[in-house]
Amino acid sequence: MKQGSMNRSCLCSVLITTSLICGVYFIGNAYIHQQFREKLLRWERTDKRHNVTDKMHNNVTQKMQKATTSGTCKNLNKPMGTESLPQGIIAKTSNLETQHLWNYDDNKKESQKTQNRAMSLLAMAVGFKQKELVNKVIQKFPPRDFVVMLFHYDGVVDDWKQYPWNEHAIHVSVMNQTKWWFAKRFLHPDIVTEYEYIFLWDEDLGVSHFNPQRYLSIVKEEGLHISQPALDTTNSEVHHPITARRKNLKVHRRMYKNKGSGRCDDHSTNPPCIGWVEMMAPVFSREAWRCSWYMIQNDLIHAWGLDMQLGYCAQGDRKKNVGVVDAEYIVHYGLPTLGVVDTTSSSKQNETNPKSPGKVSEESSESHEVDNRPEVRMKSFVEMKRFKERWKKAVKDDRCWVDPY
Repeated sequence: MKQGSMNRSCLCSVLITTSLICGVYFIGNAYIHQQFREKLLRWERTDKRHNVTDKMHNNVTQKMQKATTSGTCKNLNKPMGTESLPQGIIAKTSNLETQHLWNYDDNKKESQKTQNRAMSLLAMAVGFKQKELVNKVIQKFPPRDFVVMLFHYDGVVDDWKQYPWNEHAIHVSVMNQTKWWFAKRFLHPDIVTEYEYIFLWDEDLGVSHFNPQRYLSIVKEEGLHISQPALDTTNSEVHHPITARRKNLKVHRRMYKNKGSGRCDDHSTNPPCIGWVEMMAPVFSREAWRCSWYMIQNDLIHAWGLDMQLGYCAQGDRKKNVGVVDAEYIVHYGLPTLGVVDTTSSSKQNETNPKSPGKVSEESSESHEVDNRPEVRMKSFVEMKRFKERWKKAVKDDRCWVDPY
């Protein structure tokens, strides 16, 4: 009897143990299966993302390879450094047009007006002492057709506010610099490319017999890329005979000299006999200016010697594309401005001596001019020599360059 009870107890224990083992197995198996399914789903999602990324990368690569091999991207002519930008966002040029801080619609209308007409640029190096001459020049250039840019070499800017055109002009002020120094730094071809012609003028000019619209009409008719108005010989300081006005002529391109050294006749082909203008009032087409700007040396600020080589920028034959306009002429007064500096020394006696408040003695306040013109002229000659040396070296070193003249 006891033996049977023991057998039944053992059997029950085995069954219970087996049931527990089976339960644990099935529960664990279900849990492991669920984890495996989740991992499998994550793997599938990752694979899908990788596949999509790979497809996109392959599409971009194929697109770039196709564009490169097709040649369509080879001719985009992107500026250096903009290779990572889409073509449509690249603004290659600029201008000197001012913009409104508000009134978007008015700004848009003004921009459209400007784009619909040809504009040119008048750039001048000026000092306030010549304000009346400068004012008369600027009044000749209507704001509808010309942008005015003034380079102030004396640091005086605010005093020009008395003139109505002042608020529309672009002002750049740096002490004691030449117009060529300013031009090299502020008239980059990509900045002024929207202007048909660039007038780079001195301040000591008389314009009673000059009309800029008629002048440009003649320049276009004659195909002149580099030009200047002729000089009135009665009132002008004439340094080079080719700049002298010839009455009853519209334009001349050469001069004649039968005596002395450097003779000029009908067979002459080189400046200053032909293909030459002086540097006080040159006028450049936008194409000629792009070339000329690169020839201006960064450190040779007087630009002496440059005039002899400007013909290389005439966009063709300098004997035809460089000339002096007689029909619209000017006066060159030849005023000595660069190098003449005002110096003022004043005592601070009224600040330190309470016995004389508000008074400055004649000895303690003095104003006079220092004339550095001889040094300026000497440096001009030195720079001309350096420019000629650089030109000769450039010609020698550039084996691919062919002199068209």
